[in-house]
Amino acid sequence: MDKKLYAEHIATLRSRYDEILDQCGYDTLNVFSGSPKVQFLDDNYYPFKVNPQFKALVPVTDNPHSWVIYRRGQKPKLLFYRPVDFWHYVPAAPQTFWSEHYDIELLAKPADAKQFLSADGAAFLGEDANLDGWPIGTPNPEELLARLHWNRAYKTPYEFACLREANRIAVRGHRAAEEAFRSGASEFEINLAYLKAAGQGENRMPYGNIIGLNEHAAILHYTHLSGQRLPEAELKTFLIDAGADCNGYCADITRTYAFRSGEFADLVAAMDEKEQELVAGLKPGLPYPDLHRQCHLKVGELLNRFGVIKASAESAVESGLTRPFMPHGLGHFLGLQVHDVGGHQTGPQGGTTPPPPEYPFLRTSRTIEEDQVFTIEPGLYFIDSLLADLKESELAGEVHWGKVDAFRPFGGVRIEDNVIVHADRVENMTRDCSAE
Repeated sequence: MDKKLYAEHIATLRSRYDEILDQCGYDTLNVFSGSPKVQFLDDNYYPFKVNPQFKALVPVTDNPHSWVIYRRGQKPKLLFYRPVDFWHYVPAAPQTFWSEHYDIELLAKPADAKQFLSADGAAFLGEDANLDGWPIGTPNPEELLARLHWNRAYKTPYEFACLREANRIAVRGHRAAEEAFRSGASEFEINLAYLKAAGQGENRMPYGNIIGLNEHAAILHYTHLSGQRLPEAELKTFLIDAGADCNGYCADITRTYAFRSGEFADLVAAMDEKEQELVAGLKPGLPYPDLHRQCHLKVGELLNRFGVIKASAESAVESGLTRPFMPHGLGHFLGLQVHDVGGHQTGPQGGTTPPPPEYPFLRTSRTIEEDQVFTIEPGLYFIDSLLADLKESELAGEVHWGKVDAFRPFGGVRIEDNVIVHADRVENMTRDCSAE
């Protein structure tokens, strides 16, 4: 990673953090990476997931019992846990592109951190399990968190570089996954092909990979990963929603493939076109819910064009007919977390602006601005439970149920790209990486 980019990034962060600490009346932030959690009635640990507030300050994602101590106007101090341990991997002391920007102290034991901590004028960010009696300061102050979350929406050039690289890694995995699907692999085998091509294990992935064949594509967060291979004659659809990590930043990409040509393959191609139109619609100054409404109009157009509904797109959106076919939100902020923070925040000081009542699962209600990063992921699904409710509703007569039944075995279609909003253009990182 470019050292100059990181130097500019940490300078921007320090300016933001200094201002936020001053606004909230604190001098110091004590930020804990977290500690491993023991599984119930066992002596094994759950996979460690770092506190996102910690990796916001330093690109260390896999080391528990570490701390960043940030004092206003001073160089951050990193307390890096490095025990004497023959049971587990012990990371080397940091000597990398970001190291010079931190005063680094090595901890042989978790309790060694106490001598560096102070509660005076301090706030603590993290989970405080097993820290009783430690001088950590006020835990997780609401206004301070709100201001940090608000600022996380505006990415730096370093963050763009990390997100682009995460997309490159994920695109490699998606290509391998499609090849495995077309060779007749099971969901489990497709996932292995993805992980191998990405060069990242399941614990590093930003979320559990969604690998769904046929009707499993209608399960929005399907992660069962069946080991059963389907006969070629039964293969219809493959939906993959899978990401990757770069320095703690996430990719989140979805593609849907038809195994053979036909009407469903035409629907996938049509959805791909609609998705790119929605990407082009990301404009600074546009409320994100307005783009979500445009998404429902486009889904309504497809439902009408492919003979699923009788109503026009406008009528279907007005009546709510599109919602059972597209029940989730158009997209979300993307960054250090796959569903990055602040999507419903009203302003820097906090507050919540909920999504429109008719679209309760929309994760972003803010106005689109320059330097924000979004996913755009329209979908169209044939979900048994939602269709059963629709069939019992007053809108049932607007549906061609024979066409619904013809599409059910294919599950559904979703296309998702990762997009940066610039002042004068939209950068589709996913498509750019796919073209390389």
